Amino acid sequence: MVARQLSRRQLNRTLLARQHLLQRATLDSATVIESLVALQSQIPNPPYIGLWTRLRRFERDELTRLLETRQVVRAPWLRSTLHLVTAADHQRFQAVIQPALARGLRSFFGARARGLDIERLIQIARPYLEAESPAIGALRDQLLEHVPDRDKQAMAYAVRSYLPLVQVPPSGTWGVGTRATYTTAESWLGPPEPADLGALFRRYLAAFGPASVMDFQTWTGMTGLKTQLAATVDELVVYRDEAGKACYDLPGLAIEDADAPAPIRFLPEYDNILIAHKDRARILPEEQRKKVFVSAGRVLGSVIIDGFVGAIWSMRREKARAVLQVSLFESPGDEARAAIREEGLALLRFIVDDADEFSVEFTRRP
Repeated sequence: MVARQLSRRQLNRTLLARQHLLQRATLDSATVIESLVALQSQIPNPPYIGLWTRLRRFERDELTRLLETRQVVRAPWLRSTLHLVTAADHQRFQAVIQPALARGLRSFFGARARGLDIERLIQIARPYLEAESPAIGALRDQLLEHVPDRDKQAMAYAVRSYLPLVQVPPSGTWGVGTRATYTTAESWLGPPEPADLGALFRRYLAAFGPASVMDFQTWTGMTGLKTQLAATVDELVVYRDEAGKACYDLPGLAIEDADAPAPIRFLPEYDNILIAHKDRARILPEEQRKKVFVSAGRVLGSVIIDGFVGAIWSMRREKARAVLQVSLFESPGDEARAAIREEGLALLRFIVDDADEFSVEFTRRP
């Protein structure tokens, strides 16, 4: 049977629908996080904005309560970067994505991490983390006391890579900054209940599909998964993109119409929707990629216009005035510009509690 071909706009609209960006969800925050699998969280505030843009009603305290009550955790996860994930999914899939954490250790530290006695480092770190919930800097110093002849940054990262850790609130909550304290996932959440790679691939497709195995590898930060997923893909629907590449999907999931209306949406920095595919052109035109992915691995806040990234945004304060600056890649029509302004003002009021005046300014980014 010949696989059905999907256009880029069909893939775009389907991705937006599954990400709750065609229509805001009426679900609770924990259910939406579970549906997205994880929210990237290098810095604390962006996941709050990511939920605001996807939910019909969302208050910042909702996510903070989920973190404080251990229903959601902030932890090193996909691509060896910090994510918010439900406690249940963390305990299901941590072992599955562990190779990505190990790969991150090798990539970041190379020879500085070679030959580390991982078991000994974990024996040192586990009781200290569970008793003290230290910051990473304190953990580094603790490890150096016991192993004075090795690189303390590499040792702490090795612990982070092989011993599942979570951050202890208020780490990861709105406005706290990047300083964080850690404990072990098992002491915070209880014993893991592992799932398998195929289960994670299915969850990924529900949130980001249809997609290829290569897309899944990009999202997880792992490699060489084709053989491991061979049995899983045999049970999936197969489509082809415009280039003829196989894209897999779960049976029964809808493919959206290419002309489905796509409202203006503001995405936060590091939103996973921009990082979840090998070919990002289904939402981010290649010619615009360098305007969003900038130096030092930073991914800027962006604006979805007619389904695709068409601008970046930032906020600044001028005393009692809060300003949202939108840098457009192309000039939109009057209707789109008005919608950007309306949505931008709503975002400003979500972010800022103490301003007397709110405004949206437009510029063109060459």
